[in-house]
Amino acid sequence: MRKPLINKDPVPSVRFVEIGAEQAGQRIDNFLLRLCKGVPKSHLYKAIRSGEVRVNKGRIGAEYRLEEGDMLRVPPLRLPRPDQAPPVPPAVFPIVFEDDALLVVDKPAGVAVHGGSGVSFGVIEQLRAARPDAPMLELAHRLDRETSGLLLIAKRRKALLGLHDMMREGGGRKHYQALVVGDWVNDKQHIRKPLLKWLTASGERRVKVDAEGKAAHTIITLEKRYGRYSLLGAELRTGRTHQIRVHLASSGYPIVGDDKYGPDEIRDRFARLGFRRMFLHACRLEIPHPLTGAALVFTAPLPPACRQLLDYMEQHP
Repeated sequence: MRKPLINKDPVPSVRFVEIGAEQAGQRIDNFLLRLCKGVPKSHLYKAIRSGEVRVNKGRIGAEYRLEEGDMLRVPPLRLPRPDQAPPVPPAVFPIVFEDDALLVVDKPAGVAVHGGSGVSFGVIEQLRAARPDAPMLELAHRLDRETSGLLLIAKRRKALLGLHDMMREGGGRKHYQALVVGDWVNDKQHIRKPLLKWLTASGERRVKVDAEGKAAHTIITLEKRYGRYSLLGAELRTGRTHQIRVHLASSGYPIVGDDKYGPDEIRDRFARLGFRRMFLHACRLEIPHPLTGAALVFTAPLPPACRQLLDYMEQHP
């Protein structure tokens, strides 16, 4: 007689999780997304709305922020089997600095910092997949997908809050390098133009200079001229979406390879040379340590593709 098949999938059951100091302050939806890896977002939000997820025996909304000592009820949810391949491929990125509170990586161009907007996963999801035992890994700031360079990741809740407070108050200094179309005139120039987010007809996020927008301040310095092109340094004094890209493009100096704010013919020309990215690189970061206050300076050299392009332009003015 054939033996009955045994279902080896783990049986979902109610779980109770007590919130510690490191989890305090997180939105409950973000906490559950990490706790219940592999469970679709729609299932988690449905469980919150229906009251199956409870805190201290009471119903809460998705925007609720957890507090230390909260008792969280997690309903039965179908989780991936222990032997099932993780949905996000783990990845190792060049580490510039790491201690028990902070991780700084050198992000390559073409990799999103997080999933969403048509991207299944990004740096943060891949780091979590590569470090499944890490109690916490959270982005402290953002870089555009096509921007390379220094990316800050917090490993402790207190460090994340400290970094957010610092950036909100304009602390720290973030420096970039950009190759732009045009012969930049001034050795140093302040660009102060308000920026406003808007959506195209297809739903794509864009930013434009607009009096109704938020104040934005970028300091531009000339590093080197390459005929019709200029290598610039850009220091962010505010951190608006696409700030450097829009400030430079609106000033008549779009970044080489920028597919949103730059001319197609320039992008095509450099693609024929083998350069198929945007020339914007987060090269230097100066911040106080979020826990100790010690002065930290991180640097990331230009990626090989950018360096090789500059060498080519040096030889072919």
